[in-house]
This record gives sequence, structure tokens and C-alpha cells, in this order.
Amino acid sequence: MIRVLAVLAAVLLTVPLTSTAALAEPAKDTLTWSVQPASAAGPDGRRWIELSLDPGQTVTEHLAVRNFSDGEAVFALKAADGYLTDKGRFNMLQSDQTSKDGGTWIDVQKEIRVGANATTVVPFTITVPEDAAPGDHPAGIAATVTSASGTVAVESRVGFRVMMRATGAIRAEVAVTGLSATYEQPWNPFSSGVVTVKYTATNKGNVAAGGAGAVAVSDLTGLAQRDGRADVAEIFPGDSRTVETRIGGVWALGPMSANVTVTPSVEGGSPMSADVTLWTVPWPQLALVVLVVALFFAYRAITRRRRRHLENLLARARDEGRAEARG
Repeated sequence: MIRVLAVLAAVLLTVPLTSTAALAEPAKDTLTWSVQPASAAGPDGRRWIELSLDPGQTVTEHLAVRNFSDGEAVFALKAADGYLTDKGRFNMLQSDQTSKDGGTWIDVQKEIRVGANATTVVPFTITVPEDAAPGDHPAGIAATVTSASGTVAVESRVGFRVMMRATGAIRAEVAVTGLSATYEQPWNPFSSGVVTVKYTATNKGNVAAGGAGAVAVSDLTGLAQRDGRADVAEIFPGDSRTVETRIGGVWALGPMSANVTVTPSVEGGSPMSADVTLWTVPWPQLALVVLVVALFFAYRAITRRRRRHLENLLARARDEGRAEARG
């Protein structure tokens, strides 16, 4: 019994000390930093770098890494090909992906050490290959920190885009493919429906471009046309984006045509268009017509039945009157 009491006393004394030590553990500092274009003297206010370069040309640029934390930090500097996400945000390839275009043109030192609350400027060079194709070659530069989360390495990075355009013949072309159209019809016969138009916009040119998309939905006569917009956000060369829009106020008039025309945002680009036919059947209106016709014939049948019944009553009354007169 004495041993049990001794063990309980030891536990009661130990638990509060352990809890107090855990609460008193200081929070770890959060590492925050920024990366931006710069001159040799420091940040120059640019959000990204945009250059027009000749094949074979080499230029020197600078970037500034600022450490907002209270301790010194080491950052890895990486360049990679750039791309746009489905939401139109710029991004660059992950470290485990191989760059094949603009990211290979950039040469920057592998690592940099930045003091607490300090800014360090780093030069880097851009060398355009002799055989570089004319047009845009997007890339990005980032300062990264890799940390461990259990057994997984997590890479955090902050960077900016480097838009490089190799001189030569510029071609802006946004193709329209995979065009489809569907019709949504309410059951209310006095309400119009909605046409959903969907297509794939592909940048087949050599420069980044968006486009103004005009949509027209009409019947075969063209008298009941409804117009809408399906603009294309910026797309890098070779990339695609799905565009969708809804056109309201469309009445079902049998076979209808949906047309999409995209005009590139870059000067000199030629409009591209596509057409698709969709079938719209005015089921609610047909059901209303059938109902009206059914009500008409029902009314006529009831009216005829009542008329015949009235005629029979009159004939019977005449017969009874003649019989009484003879009697």
C-alpha cells in the first residue's frame, strides 16, 4: 500500500512539470522572404522582366532576395520554364521537372545566404540559343527553401516571371476546336431556354495571346439570333484553355447554329471561327398545343352531347304534347 501511494505521489508531481515545460517552449520563427527584379543597386520596381532578344545574344540582369525573418537564411536559386495555370496564374515547373525552353536560357548561382532583415542582389545571365525560334519563351526564377514534413520534403518558393521574346516573324493565332453546344429548356412553355457553348482555345502562334470571343446562336433563318461573349484569357504558345459561356433568351426552333469567332488580342492576328449545329425541340410548347387541342375537342364533344341531349328532350316534349292533344 505504501508503495502504491509513493507511485501516485510521483505521478502527480511529474505531470504538472511536464505540462509547464511544454507550454514554456518558445515558438519557432517563421521564414518569410521576397524575390523581385533589380538593378545592381537594388530592387528597381519591376514586377517581372520582359525582354526582346536576338538569337545568340547574352544579357545580364539582377534579382533581389529579401529576408524578412530575424535569422539568417539560405535560399536555393532556380530557373525553370514558365506556364499559365487553368485559372490564368503564372507558374514555373517544379524542381523534379525538366525545362526544355526559356528556363534553360537562364544561368544563376545555385545558392545564396541572406542575413536577418537583409536584402542581397544577385546577377544572372540570359543567353539566347543561336537557333531560337521567333516568339515568346516564358520562364521564371525563384528562391526556394526545402523543409521536411514527416518523410516528405516540402519545397516553398517565391519568384517572378521572365518573359523573353526571340526576334523574328511574329504569328498570333488562337484556334477554336472541340466546339459543342447544348440546350437547356424549362418546362414553362412561356419561358425561353439557355444554350451553353463550350470550346477549346489553342494558341497555335508563337507569342502569348488572348482573344475576344464572339458567340452567335440563331435559327436557320437567322431571324431569332442571340449574341454573347466567350473571351479567351492569355495563353502561352502551344497551350490550350477551355472556354464556356451561356446564352439566354433562346427559343427552341428546331435545328439551330452556334458560331464562335475569336480575334487574337495581338495586333495582326487573324480571327478564327467554328460552327456547330444543335437540335432544339419545343417540348413544352408542343405539350401546350396538344393540351389546347385536346381541350378543344373535349369541349366540342361535350357541347355536341349537350346539344343532342337538349334536342332529345325537346323532341320528347313535342311527342308528349301531341299525345295529350289527341287524347
